[in-house]
Amino acid sequence: MSSAETGNVVRRPPVVTAAPAHVAIVAVSGVGGSRDRDRYQHLTPQLVEFAALAPDDPRRRVLRDELTAALWPLVVHIARRYRGRGEPVEDLEQVGAMGLLGALERFDPARGRDFLGFAVPTIAGEVRNHFRDCTWALRVPRRLKELQTPIRDAVGSLTTVLERAPKPSEIAEHLGIGVTEVMDALRAQQTYTATSLDAVVVGDRGPNTALGDRLGAADATLETALYRDELRRALTALPERDRTIVVLRFFGDLTQSQVAAQVGLSQWHISRVLSRSLVALRAHIDNT
Repeated sequence: MSSAETGNVVRRPPVVTAAPAHVAIVAVSGVGGSRDRDRYQHLTPQLVEFAALAPDDPRRRVLRDELTAALWPLVVHIARRYRGRGEPVEDLEQVGAMGLLGALERFDPARGRDFLGFAVPTIAGEVRNHFRDCTWALRVPRRLKELQTPIRDAVGSLTTVLERAPKPSEIAEHLGIGVTEVMDALRAQQTYTATSLDAVVVGDRGPNTALGDRLGAADATLETALYRDELRRALTALPERDRTIVVLRFFGDLTQSQVAAQVGLSQWHISRVLSRSLVALRAHIDNT
């Protein structure tokens, strides 16, 4: 295993021998204290050098790989803060890695902001966006997704103050939004996860069965309902005798000989009536 893979950066002589004080890496809330400061402080010259390189400089890719390997524990730490929310930690780490790469590409030491103060919210934001955009069972409007955290925080605050669960109107007043929007967001919470069709349902009567076995099936006759209605209207337009012959032949399932005997015509005549009637039925249906 390479040193980059284990998180130990291969030291190179830095191009910038001394970094300005305002670009020093410092710890941020939720990441750590002096321990983090000491752990990442040595990367400051490399971060400054990386930001100063031209986009097509070959050295830029080398530095990016070294910095990514050295800062990987930061990604792991942030990703694991979101464990237990239905997504594998490994997937969250990959999402966090994309956030780290984005932070490295956009970090500008000249703005006077330390790297951790820029990278941590960038990585955490990428993870939160992953939950917002990729983990819902059903697609809901983005606005309703973004309201989930404010509503959750408002419910916690209001429950403490009111000593009971808040009403939607109270949540709306607390957040300064409409009650309808709060109701829509609360209903949207039910679409975050989906129940498996193989889930066992406790039956009121009889043994427990899978949820899928209790769902109704599509009615195959619904697809032909429109055709049946069109055919009914087309049959009404036929002369009464011709309609009777068609009904006996195709709905009564009689042979031409049986139809001929029942209506008192020859089989040859029945054949002609059927041919003429079918042409008329097709023409009527095509024109409606």
